[in-house]
Amino acid sequence: MLQELDLTQKMQKQEYKEQLRQMESRLAHLQQLVMEAGLPVIIVFEGWSASGKGTHIARVANPLDPRYFDMRTTSNITDDKRMRPFLWSYWTYLPPKGQIVIMDKSWHRIILPETRDEWGLSITEVHGFYHDVTAFERQLTDDGYLIIKFFLHISQEEQRRRFKALAKDPATAWRMKEHDYKQNENYDLHLAQYEKMLRMTDTEQNPWHIIETEDKRFGTCKVLGTIIHELEARLGIGQAAATEESKPKPEVPTIHVPDIIIPQTLQAISPNEQMEDAEYSEALKYYQKKMRSLCNKMYTKRRSAVVVYEGWDAAGKGGNIKRLVSEVDPRCFTVVPIGPPRPQELARHYLWRFMVKMPKGGHLTIFDRSWYGRVLIERVDKLTPPEIWQRAYREINEMEQHLVGHGTVVLKFWLHIDKEEQLQRFEDRQNDPLKQHKITDADWNNRSNWEAYETAANEMLALTHNPQAPWIVVESNSKKYSRIKVLQSVTDALDDAMR
Repeated sequence: MLQELDLTQKMQKQEYKEQLRQMESRLAHLQQLVMEAGLPVIIVFEGWSASGKGTHIARVANPLDPRYFDMRTTSNITDDKRMRPFLWSYWTYLPPKGQIVIMDKSWHRIILPETRDEWGLSITEVHGFYHDVTAFERQLTDDGYLIIKFFLHISQEEQRRRFKALAKDPATAWRMKEHDYKQNENYDLHLAQYEKMLRMTDTEQNPWHIIETEDKRFGTCKVLGTIIHELEARLGIGQAAATEESKPKPEVPTIHVPDIIIPQTLQAISPNEQMEDAEYSEALKYYQKKMRSLCNKMYTKRRSAVVVYEGWDAAGKGGNIKRLVSEVDPRCFTVVPIGPPRPQELARHYLWRFMVKMPKGGHLTIFDRSWYGRVLIERVDKLTPPEIWQRAYREINEMEQHLVGHGTVVLKFWLHIDKEEQLQRFEDRQNDPLKQHKITDADWNNRSNWEAYETAANEMLALTHNPQAPWIVVESNSKKYSRIKVLQSVTDALDDAMR
């Protein structure tokens, strides 16, 4: 891929000036169309050290309205980033609809030797890197993002010449690092690694654009021309749109629902498990003490955990969460209640609002409702088209696998009650002035759609259960039994992870 490029291509100064003036004017106009169309755009710059990323980024940014684009330099690896899955920070950088983000370096370079060790990737993360990256990019493009990826290429000799010039000038000498010189000394090794990275992350939806940048004028015009072409194609303008239209469209994945659901259909599970008061008191004391100890151990070992609560309305999620964390240091956990998405959340990929709240090492995050709303309430209430909520099964599994690969413990609970118990709890809430705020018209509406929710929940359990991020159905007609089962399940999982 890289070795076949002709690095001798040049552009004369006068031709460059004429093309640059036209391209800058066109790019400024296209930015306005991007805003009007609500198109989120991510422009990624990767490449060799001293290949001209700063120069080319400046040329792209110069004609743009600075109010509607954002610049991200992603090479600064903070402790906060190291303590979370490596894609976490890139989720936080996602632009809202109608805006552009330009990235100086990106998620692709994490696998390279000079950054992999600095990131502290786990063995699982290293092995899963290419799957995670291509999944991340596909999820964004499926949701309407435009990703334009550039790799800036120069020869070993040109890189060495630029290094000498940078080191000689006091204004730029500070930019030279030891790993830059090592990259040049081991150019062939890095060339092979870049080739693999490009090959493994070059897809039909998100191809790499290789830019020959030994001549900066030629490289600048190729970068700007590529961005203009890609924007016009996505916006449906001119010849670029015709080319885009002729490309084969990705197929909507066919969802296969297994006949046997793990562990079994909700209809087959009796929620009537009971527990005596004395047994409950003793078990509660034991497991809450164990929970406190394990969370302290989590903090020491910098392990993170995610606990998801889903289930029927009035199944007891709030009381269950309270018992789970009542003895835990509040500095070590966060409870995230999930309601209808806000405007800034609707403006991004639907997983964004969950990914940005994932815990860092040593912490526990509990989601009261979660990303599963896409395949539950959004499906049943027809808030989301079928092709989108069906796509979510794959996206959810990929996201959870990314968390697990980082070493995060992921547990998902479905709190299960029957219709009779739910009705009793609804009526109790309506009749108690202190609890009336807990019952809403939406709750009654959901109850009227019980069978549809049951079908959706069964399918969800079937398609998103796996041993590394399991679903645990909790019999919850008895709140006491439900609380102890969750506590025991969480402490058992954390105990295993801490060994």
